[in-house]
Amino acid sequence: MSCGEYRIALAGCPNVGKSTVFNRLTGLRQHTGNWAGKTVETARGVYWHNGEHYTVTDLPGLYSLEAASAEERVSCLHLQQAQNDAVVVVADATSLARSLYLVLSLRECCPRVLLCVNLLDEAKKKHIRIDLPQLAQALGLPVVGTAARGGRGIAQLKTEIARLCQQKPAVPPAVPSATPPAKAGESTGATENMETEAHAAQLLQRAAEIAAQVTVVDPLPHNHDLQLDRLLTSRAAGIPAMLLLLALVLWITIRGANYPSALLSSWFHQLEAAFSAFLLRLAAPEWLRAMLAEGMLRSLGWVVAVMLPPMAIFFPLFTLLEDSGYLPRVAFNLDHCFRRCGAHGKQALTMCMGFGCNACGVTGCRIIESPRERLIAMLTNSFVPCNGRFPTLILLASIFFFPAGGSGAQLGAAFLLTALITGSIALSLAFSWLLSHSLLRGLPSSFVLELPPYRKPQVGQVILRSLLDRTLFVLGRAVLVAAPAGLLIWLLANITAGDASLLAHLTRWLDPLGRLLGLDGVILLAFLLGLPANELVLPLALMGYLAGGSLAELGSLAQLREVLVANGWTWLTALCTMLFSLFHFPCATTLLTIRKESGSTKWMLAAFLLPTIAGVFLCMLTAQLGRLFLT
Repeated sequence: MSCGEYRIALAGCPNVGKSTVFNRLTGLRQHTGNWAGKTVETARGVYWHNGEHYTVTDLPGLYSLEAASAEERVSCLHLQQAQNDAVVVVADATSLARSLYLVLSLRECCPRVLLCVNLLDEAKKKHIRIDLPQLAQALGLPVVGTAARGGRGIAQLKTEIARLCQQKPAVPPAVPSATPPAKAGESTGATENMETEAHAAQLLQRAAEIAAQVTVVDPLPHNHDLQLDRLLTSRAAGIPAMLLLLALVLWITIRGANYPSALLSSWFHQLEAAFSAFLLRLAAPEWLRAMLAEGMLRSLGWVVAVMLPPMAIFFPLFTLLEDSGYLPRVAFNLDHCFRRCGAHGKQALTMCMGFGCNACGVTGCRIIESPRERLIAMLTNSFVPCNGRFPTLILLASIFFFPAGGSGAQLGAAFLLTALITGSIALSLAFSWLLSHSLLRGLPSSFVLELPPYRKPQVGQVILRSLLDRTLFVLGRAVLVAAPAGLLIWLLANITAGDASLLAHLTRWLDPLGRLLGLDGVILLAFLLGLPANELVLPLALMGYLAGGSLAELGSLAQLREVLVANGWTWLTALCTMLFSLFHFPCATTLLTIRKESGSTKWMLAAFLLPTIAGVFLCMLTAQLGRLFLT
């Protein structure tokens, strides 16, 4: 490596603002917080300082060099094997002792270590003061204080990193061992374990002593975090508060999505007309014009118009809850339920990730150390609805159960969706219990869940991050699938075999099973063809209902209701469709992710069958009870 180019490793415990420091150093807007599935791989960025080039590697959060999870193993391997010019450890000023143990451990194996005491603004709010010069003297290391959210201290941090990289490596100070020599008859392995444990205890004690020496805590007039936790994590109010917040998020999503959906639909209608006119000017055959404009472009426009607005609203709201520190409280509230089912408490975190994308939720199961409990979490993650299912659920709830419109109807639709999602969580717990007492029998393990402090969300960064990292990524995947799916359904609807199209033959063949489930053949075929992406189910069903074999031009929910009612839909059909949308096979991306994570086709097939069996049983039961009620 040439002179003037340096490699920096950024390490630290979870929830210390390490990713914010990384973004401030490199100028990137990349969120790599220690949530499920986000930091399994390291992130890299570069910056220049005084004409010199620095490459920064943002490592997954870890508490010590004794790796317990896949994320910690990634960090430990990098710290032990990569040739870093310096290691920057980011610490939380509000909880210094837990980071100092990692600092003392790294000081013994890394020649250049710098401590970045972050979240000084949070510490100030809690009346906590850190004596940084005294801390640097006690550790024998350079120490920089930062409040990375506002950019405070970042310039000084870059200066200290440059100064440290240009220094000759110092010999790490030796920490005397308090462990006596092995007695006669003791095994070498047992002696080494005793020495390791004694040394770790010594470092922990030293970290606590240093933290106590340099930290001054002034009396707090009110502990707002404690007061909020008494409400949001209590046995009586914790889960009801969680459900009310979920209902509020859904209500805002439903209320806010209507206007942009109509606007996008109108825009795509104009684009389709212009595209058709362009093809006509080129003298394109009618079949080609219809296939491209009415098949591919119209289905693509429907997916974007219906899917984008709810995602663009739901994802930022969900990220705001994450950024504020509330999502760990959700995991805390659900931890007891999962442990009672024989599963791991961290499954609550992966379940929350599943609301965004089931494939991400499955990847996030890596944070669960036990292979048995990790597999339970993967197999049941698709029981919670991902973002691709929310547009269908929202539309059907608004059209068939609360068609009047207005705030009251939208609130009613939000509470209906909340009830359905609560049912999906309950079914996820039920199948976790079933798996842990049958195929995946074993004892549940425990873990320590750290609740980070409540923080004021950074609204601008949250919106940007959720749009780039989640909304556009998922939308891009759906668009790539929607175009060929639109072509396929158009071909099926326009190629005839005998007296009917291929689409009509397929729907007739599936119709008896569909009727048994409270659906019909068209809906069932739409679910099968929507395997690549859940967002396509309703557009494909609408295309199947069209005699002309192309997707309907729908400008309002009233027009959509007219099309569905004309094809025999009732509130019972809508309810069974919503239930099957909640409980059916995962999308192709999630199935492939389960195959990759489990290393077994058998478990991928199990993940396909489990929610489908649940959905078939629930739809059959609902259809029979509904028909009895109607008669």
